[in-house]
Amino acid sequence: MSQNPIAETIASLMPRAKAELTELVAFQSVADWAQFPKSESEGAANWVADALRAEGFQDVALLDTPDGTQSVYGFLPGPEGAPTVLLYAHYDVQPPLDDDAWVSPAFELTERDGRWYGRGAADCKGGFIMHLLALRALKANGGVPVGVKVIVEGSEEQGTGGLQQYAEAHPELLAADTIVIGDAGNFRLGLPTVTATLRGMTLVKVKIDTLGGNLHSGMFGGVAPDALAALIRLLDSLRSADGSTTVDGLASDAVWEGLQYPEADFRADAKVLDGVGLIGEGTIADRLWARPAVTVLGIDCPPVIGATPSVHASAGALISLRVPPGVDTAEAIKLLEAHLIAHTPWQAKLELEVVGQGQPFQADTSSPAYASMAAAMQIAYPGQEMQVSGMGGSIPLCNTLTSLYPEAEMLLIGLSEPEAQIHAVNESVSPEELERLSVAEALFLVNYAESKRA
Repeated sequence: MSQNPIAETIASLMPRAKAELTELVAFQSVADWAQFPKSESEGAANWVADALRAEGFQDVALLDTPDGTQSVYGFLPGPEGAPTVLLYAHYDVQPPLDDDAWVSPAFELTERDGRWYGRGAADCKGGFIMHLLALRALKANGGVPVGVKVIVEGSEEQGTGGLQQYAEAHPELLAADTIVIGDAGNFRLGLPTVTATLRGMTLVKVKIDTLGGNLHSGMFGGVAPDALAALIRLLDSLRSADGSTTVDGLASDAVWEGLQYPEADFRADAKVLDGVGLIGEGTIADRLWARPAVTVLGIDCPPVIGATPSVHASAGALISLRVPPGVDTAEAIKLLEAHLIAHTPWQAKLELEVVGQGQPFQADTSSPAYASMAAAMQIAYPGQEMQVSGMGGSIPLCNTLTSLYPEAEMLLIGLSEPEAQIHAVNESVSPEELERLSVAEALFLVNYAESKRA
């Protein structure tokens, strides 16, 4: 990286950044109290609040959101007449999944092969550290040229919408001229990228009942309706033979125009086993960024070990549907529910419960903020030009902010490049990527302030 004062300052701050990320990763802040103590999330929230206070933020507050979690807010005033920028991250994390599959403990930041491993290192505790680094560098080099609001969410991974609901009830709180969401990532390690689209999502619990109780499969099997078999048939109706998502009435033929994702790269990133085919049709970018995708996240049924020869009376599943840009999530939910009702076999009793949802997002890439970020990334990543990509994941808050502040510009950047393996075991962050993106964010704030004065 070509050196300039901001880059030099951030380079000098990296040991401190590693120490702070180590402290923050140590909190087991999964926003599901059935899995982890609420005190772990509260500890992380307080850590974030203390960090903001130490940087001179005013009005630092732990916001009690309607889903029972806390988001952390702070405001750093800028020069008179300067624009206001909202910086977003989240401190909650996904569960570690299989502890035994982690090479080093999930909640202990561990350096290995030039990367820092730990749950939340990239998604998205590292995103908060990125914001701190950028602001510290600016303070050390003439001051922060914009007003800054920071909001750090406590339940983004759960999709329960606490911060969205809080923002809607307090619309003045997060108002800003532009918004930087630090929860996305570069398309490839070392390739500076902003994310322009996100798929929305919904989570639906399904439960099928067929009998008053389990029955002996020898005495009743072949006639008595098996709830687990009914569930399997129902779930299979959500995919065509090639694996494409098939929800009755939901279009699945949109085309992605722009940066493409070579199949060989995708297979390597996704660690697809040799000889195993990919699902769906169209380009990889079409399937990831422009079309719906259904995933069965879990099934309630007996495990193989301990199973008895029974016809099952009840079975359930949790279904995720990713909703492409341009489709209203509420309408997609209606279509999904209608599909599930229509495809439930044998007149089985079906119960449906929507347990999470968020709208898709599409940014205006022609806005001045994008030009400011492009110039910043060219300096932070010498010889590279900023790329614009989509992302298959969901950040429900983006659409809430867009609806509340329609004039605000919005950019999505972050540390979740493919090697980070977010949501999987052995999640990690590249310290070089953290350093470069912190430089880019700091330079962006300078460029953006200058663009508003011009």
